[in-house]
Amino acid sequence: MRFYSTNNPQKTVTSEQALFQSMPFDKGLYMPSPLPILRPDFFNTIASQSLADIGFEISKALFGAEISKTDLEELTHNAFPFDTPLVDLQPGQTGVLELFHGPSLAFKDVGARYMAALMSYYLKISDKEVHILVATSGDTGGAVAMGFHNVPGIRVSILYPSGRISDLQEKQLTTLGGNVQAFEVEGSFDDCQAIVKEAFTDDELNAQIPLSSANSINIFRLIPQGFYYVRAYGQARKFGKSIVFSTPSGNFGNLTAGVMVQKMGLPVEHFIASTNLNDIVPKYLETGNYLPRPSVATISNAMDVGTPSNFTRLSYLYNNDYKHFKENISGYFFSDDETRIGIKQIYNRYNYVACPHTAIGLMGLEAYSKKSSHDYFGVALATAHPSKFKLLVEEVIGQSVDVPERLAILAEKEKYSVKIPANYEAFKDSLLQTVA
Repeated sequence: MRFYSTNNPQKTVTSEQALFQSMPFDKGLYMPSPLPILRPDFFNTIASQSLADIGFEISKALFGAEISKTDLEELTHNAFPFDTPLVDLQPGQTGVLELFHGPSLAFKDVGARYMAALMSYYLKISDKEVHILVATSGDTGGAVAMGFHNVPGIRVSILYPSGRISDLQEKQLTTLGGNVQAFEVEGSFDDCQAIVKEAFTDDELNAQIPLSSANSINIFRLIPQGFYYVRAYGQARKFGKSIVFSTPSGNFGNLTAGVMVQKMGLPVEHFIASTNLNDIVPKYLETGNYLPRPSVATISNAMDVGTPSNFTRLSYLYNNDYKHFKENISGYFFSDDETRIGIKQIYNRYNYVACPHTAIGLMGLEAYSKKSSHDYFGVALATAHPSKFKLLVEEVIGQSVDVPERLAILAEKEKYSVKIPANYEAFKDSLLQTVA
């Protein structure tokens, strides 16, 4: 499989080049060319297959003969020792796809662990080293930190916005040590993301440090996220209905992954982009005007993105056709007050404890149902374990939230981060000192 830049579709690179380079030097984003089409009978036989089984089958279609079947099978099964179960809230009507059963208790474990396994495979062959550079609005940092922790040949630097992620999210990326370094940026996620993007186009820095990214600017963070949409379909086929996915959305990598597997043949009727007051894409769907702006801090912090980088990829998947984009995706946004009400209503209605992002996903489904008269099965993506937002959720539902042991032990660990202003040169200086 080859990959082209959204800024120069005529020039392509290999899978290995796209994986490690992360972002083209022309400041575009890599896209696969062409996307393989999965055979229809594949989707009819996946009800009993695990996430790892599905990941292996799709990986074979993507890589062809580039990686042996034996290596691919080992790679995918090592990446996914956990599954992504579909929980029926209203059997035959509404379900949540729980994506938080990995080590960091968030959906981004899927992409991070697959990337780590794939990079490790290539690094063993080439005997090279790489430095992972990533910005996080909440869950990416913990997933990348845990997915790449102590992987040979890889160092990791994580940038996060000071005071804008939960305490446990912060502990996940500031307590591991080893090959993982955290940079606490005095600014927003957009500032962190801008610094990362500038680093990848800095020839001087790249000459000194071989950089790669585990953010969703890296196409290989998105590709494995498509696996769990297919896993959801396999679990929901028993209802015999078309499927609508509601995806909590910030940088829109998760939604882009779903559209990609739809283009590969997954039968999806419609997608819902559910977000908070950072309503850039819902407003685009309403007006046809894409107007990014500085992000707003909310209680659903992983979606606090004012300039979603994957909007470019989504547009490319729809051939930059606004009408086609709008036909396939609906968008809804919710305030913090509405999100709190949603968490409470979900608990009262289903006896289900949802994090604020998952609640927004379910609220998006409900909003869509009010304008849709046909029968379908709605799946909201549950992106994080509610204990990652323990104080907020407990306050809203009036009940205690259990914290899994692997998260609870972090509370007593000492945080270590390098605090820097939201300035690229300050980051560059600090990074070079760190790796010296």
